Amino acid sequence: MDLGARLQLKDKALIGMVHVQALPGTPCSAMSVDELTDHAVSEAKFLSGAGFDAIIVENMHDRPYMLRDVGPEITASMTRVVNEIRKAIDIPIGVQILAGANFSALAVAQAAGADFIRAEGFVFAHVADEGIMHKASAADLLRYRKQIGAEDVAILADIKKKHSSHAITADVDIKETACAAAFFGADGVIVTGGATADPATPRDVALAAKSGLPVLVGSGLTPANLADFWGCANGFIVGSALKTGGIWSNSLDSERIKSFVKSASDHSKS
Repeated sequence: MDLGARLQLKDKALIGMVHVQALPGTPCSAMSVDELTDHAVSEAKFLSGAGFDAIIVENMHDRPYMLRDVGPEITASMTRVVNEIRKAIDIPIGVQILAGANFSALAVAQAAGADFIRAEGFVFAHVADEGIMHKASAADLLRYRKQIGAEDVAILADIKKKHSSHAITADVDIKETACAAAFFGADGVIVTGGATADPATPRDVALAAKSGLPVLVGSGLTPANLADFWGCANGFIVGSALKTGGIWSNSLDSERIKSFVKSASDHSKS
């Protein structure tokens, strides 16, 4: 099974996170664009060489995150970073711009030759830690994708996403949310736990799969719990587990990466 008509990834795809260092104008910014680009390219090459099937490039060091409108300097810098990564590796590349900056992510992907985006707030409103994402972006985002000629860029939509309250949609379960994403044209859905490094539940993943869309696990994966999701998910997005001490903001840890790739390889053979 491919992960959607646009995103040609094998089933059980292993997707590594490249957390770009803080971009210009953000509170933690300490590197030039050249320096942070070199750092991101190095991580992308390492993950590709280690056996990952794809990567997602994300501005996670830009905390605290802006709500959807990130500014042209972020879009421009991410385009530079992703463009250089595209030159360096030949596996699929995704883009996520926090928080919920789906239009900027799509513009970056189109300009830099990336293959997919990870989108927050695609369907239904929710309260994120950045504030209220009151308007679902699906209708406008798919029209924008058509307008800029980016139909080849897949959209993977987070549902019941982490770091958010879903009390206002408590009567809409995760299956219904995934079905809404399918109806509104997502190419796949991502299921997470409550926060970064918190695992999803196999039950939620299995329920989301009833939408007919490919389902990816988007947080909390480790070599130890990968077996819990292997039979019910189509892809696995890994970040914290690849870093020193299992902390997302730390450097990549070669031994942790080897352990995760080996675990995935062992499951694929069983």
